[in-house]
This record gives sequence, structure tokens and C-alpha cells, in this order.
Amino acid sequence: MIDAMLLSLGQLSDRPIVALLLKVLLISLLLLAVFGVGAYFLLVWLFALTGLNDGGVWAAVAAAVIAALTAIFLFRVIAIFVLNIFSDDVVDAVEARHYPDRAEQAKPPGYLLGLKMGLASVGRAVGYNLLASPLYIILLVTGIGAPAAFFAINAILIGRDLQDMVAARHVGDIRHIDDQWQINKTTRFGLGLITALLLAIPFVNFLAPVLGAAMATHLVHKNRAIGQKESN
Repeated sequence: MIDAMLLSLGQLSDRPIVALLLKVLLISLLLLAVFGVGAYFLLVWLFALTGLNDGGVWAAVAAAVIAALTAIFLFRVIAIFVLNIFSDDVVDAVEARHYPDRAEQAKPPGYLLGLKMGLASVGRAVGYNLLASPLYIILLVTGIGAPAAFFAINAILIGRDLQDMVAARHVGDIRHIDDQWQINKTTRFGLGLITALLLAIPFVNFLAPVLGAAMATHLVHKNRAIGQKESN
């Protein structure tokens, strides 16, 4: 895990990685802006129905608060969604530098599959966190329990998403990934947890998805190499 992180950090300055970082950041911010503008016009309409004076001002304030809260709590969902669409860029850059044989054999999944994977990721993130919301509320009294549960659940989800981004280049159907292209559950959880924690740090969080995908690439290929040695 440490080796994978160090290798990934060392490649953040590569031109394809920098380009992808900017792409993920800009598109994520654009989606947040669209959400904020949409919330503003919806609130203006709702305030107009109630006959509230200065509805536009209150709508702007409320929309700004909603956009800020969305950026804090849903940036992980948005960033991973965007990364899924362009995941082949970062995985290809890592494989080309460290696993050239695998890069030559890879079959880029394409934007359509990336979009499908991104939507599936959003669905899992929203669904499982909604299901866990009663647990989060109950654990609020403990102080640390709710954040711990939140990070644990999202670590599992993010770890799977990142693993699938890599496997998508090498298997025909990501619904049936064999053991060779899977990271063991403990390592996958650690990968997801590191990424989830980085996503919670302002100004560092925009690096987290790309760094996580790069780490996943190393972990998947190292796990596959170990499996091949054991089978020989």
C-alpha cells in the first residue's frame, strides 16, 4: 500500500495525470455550479408561490448554502462519477510507465462504459448512505461513531469503484471480475479509506480520486503478479 502511494505521488506531475486532474476538477466544479444555479431558480419559483418579498435575495442565499453543503458532502460522489468517465486516462498513464506489457494488451473501456460505471457508483453511494443514515443519526451521540461509520461504508464503496476502473481495461464484463483482477478485501478497504479521508480534506480532495485510481492500478497489477507466481 505504501509503495503504491509513493509511486502514485511520484507520477502526479506527469502531463496526462495533470490534464486529468484539471479535467476532473473543472467538470466537478461545473456540475456543482449547475446544481447551485438550478437550486436558485427552483427556490425563486417556490418563494414566488408563497408571495415572499425579496424572494430572489433569499433564494440566492439559500442556493449558495445548498451549493456549499453539496460541495462538502457530495464532492466524493461527483468526483468519482467524473473520474469513472475518464478513468482510462489515469490507468493508461500508470500502466504505460510501470506495466507496459499490460498497457499494450489493455482494451480501453470507452466513455459509454465509464458513464455507466459512474452512474452505478453514484447509485451505490447514495443508496448505501441513505440506508446507513439511521445508523449515522444514532451514532451522533458518540461523537466519533457517525464519522467512523461514514468513512467505513464509503471506504468499501470507493475501494470497489477504484478496483473496477482498472479491471475494466482488462476484462470483458466488469460484473464478473475473476480473482486475478481483484484486490483482497483488506487492501481494497485500505485503498478506499485513504481515498475517502483525502476527499474530506479541503484543497487536497481534488487530488484524491486520481491518486486513488493510480494506487488501485498498482495494487491490482501487483496482486495479479503475486497470483501468477503462486499458480506457477
